[in-house]
Amino acid sequence: MYKPLELFVGLRYTRSKRRNHFISFISLFSILGIALGVIVLITVLSVMNGFQKELRERVLGMASHITVTSLERTLSDWPALVKNIKKHPEVVGAAPYISGEGLLTHGRFTNGVGVRGVLPDREGEVSFVGEHMKLGKLSDLKAGGFGIILGRYLARNLVADVGDKVTLLIPQAQVTPAGVLPRLKRFTVVGIFEVGQNEYDSSLALIHLDDAAKLFRMRDGVTGVRVKIKDMFEVSRVQQEITRDIHGYLLNNWTQYYANFFKAVQMEKRIMFVILTLIVAIGAFNIVVTMVMVVTDKESDIAIMRTLGASPLSIMGIFMVQGTVIGVAGTILGLVGGISLATNITTIVPAIEEFIGTKFLSADVYLIAEVPSDMQMQDVTFVTIISFVLTLLATLYPSWRASRVQPAEALRYE
Repeated sequence: MYKPLELFVGLRYTRSKRRNHFISFISLFSILGIALGVIVLITVLSVMNGFQKELRERVLGMASHITVTSLERTLSDWPALVKNIKKHPEVVGAAPYISGEGLLTHGRFTNGVGVRGVLPDREGEVSFVGEHMKLGKLSDLKAGGFGIILGRYLARNLVADVGDKVTLLIPQAQVTPAGVLPRLKRFTVVGIFEVGQNEYDSSLALIHLDDAAKLFRMRDGVTGVRVKIKDMFEVSRVQQEITRDIHGYLLNNWTQYYANFFKAVQMEKRIMFVILTLIVAIGAFNIVVTMVMVVTDKESDIAIMRTLGASPLSIMGIFMVQGTVIGVAGTILGLVGGISLATNITTIVPAIEEFIGTKFLSADVYLIAEVPSDMQMQDVTFVTIISFVLTLLATLYPSWRASRVQPAEALRYE
């Protein structure tokens, strides 16, 4: 006798017979339904991970992980402070900055700006602006040269290009024989950057730290120190450790400014996961329908096996094996398709865009113009487990119903 009986008979029932083509047809669609659900889940989660990663890199690529400022207006002992901060093993970079606000004018065009004074040789430690220069280089900012680097959209609004002269007015008054006048200074545009975030591309101007100190009358002081660490999600712990090493300073981190934004993105991902899991649930529901039809069709077989000594538990196991095989086949097919699609989405989407002649994400409208993908194995594993559990649960009722078949009733009219 074949052992185990449940496995042998369950696998035998999964194969099509001449009189069971309709049931086999429903089984095939159950497999395809589960596979489609798994493919969609893996692909959508990978795309959302990609968007989340791109947003995190673009938003936090210019923002500092930790900002150290003084309780007073200026921070004068920044060289020693930077040296002390860099001693922490999690810190990968620290750079001073001077921040202020002003009004840029070029001809008849004006635009409000945030002005940031930086050291070109140190700014690369805390931001990626140097990697996103469209024109010029960050090193073109020279102390005393009064050069300025503009965001792409800011330069477009001012109709300014490299080599043009722009005037910066700051809200600090100066007393002259003609009265109290706003302070202003002429700068030469030496570069244009584009980091992919409108907040910076349309309203940020970079100048040399020494020029900013003269403009804002900071002397040897700075506004603060920007710090970048290895793992931005460990920022709270690192901030506490740095606070213990330095005293008399005010420390802030990125979570105080962007936490709600990334929580919203994460919440959206979870909601999408729940919604798309319903596709897998629909496939599992098809298994219930298929198995109920199989049980009805196999009532005489069940009755014969019962009369030969098969227990209700064995009958239940037979149909659980059959339903599980359908679910596992759909899950494996979905895994292969989902992983293949998720890893090639950056190639497939541009091909589709070129074929239909349209752009899904316009660079003029959206922050990210390409469809990114970041497939994470924990998501793939979780989707696999969810799919398997749902298909396993779907087999319980039909299998229990098969185990309740009474031989005498089933064989009455045979």
